[in-house]
Amino acid sequence: MALEKRQRDPSTKKEAGKAKKEPPKKAEAKAKKPAAKKAAKKAGDKKAPAKATAKTTAKKEAPKVKPAPIVVRASSRYVRVAPRKARLVADQVRGLQIDRARALLRFSPRGAAEDIGKLIESAAANAENNHDLVADEMRVAEITVDEGPTLRRFRPRALGRATPINKRTSHIAVALSPEGEL
Repeated sequence: MALEKRQRDPSTKKEAGKAKKEPPKKAEAKAKKPAAKKAAKKAGDKKAPAKATAKTTAKKEAPKVKPAPIVVRASSRYVRVAPRKARLVADQVRGLQIDRARALLRFSPRGAAEDIGKLIESAAANAENNHDLVADEMRVAEITVDEGPTLRRFRPRALGRATPINKRTSHIAVALSPEGEL
């Protein structure tokens, strides 16, 4: 039967596929697209702004930019305290004046307070020596605690087992700015 159908219908599958792929309407649409694009480009050229005159350039002058505020930085890397614990202390100090931050850190029971206190003192010394600023008039503008590499150790346990111990480290960065500029 299949042979009889082929003999009756002279068109093969390949010819039928070509006819389905591109009907005459699509062929006409493809021919119109380049003409439509050219027309759109011409219309876009008409909308282009005219040459700048002296009046328009005066309006487009760049606004005066304020000088960047002075920021004094100090950082400490590979501090042997877990970042999660150090962030608790850093969140308390962020935004405080130097004197208040020193007092808070001096009486904090947390271990990370000592490391952050030393770092803030270092940043204050940088402000005095490198930028000729008064350290007592500074404020903690920014303090970040990022995760450093983890020291992986193992502890022997019962029945010949070993359990891992992760000794985490932190990278702490402090930025101080003059009190009025925050």
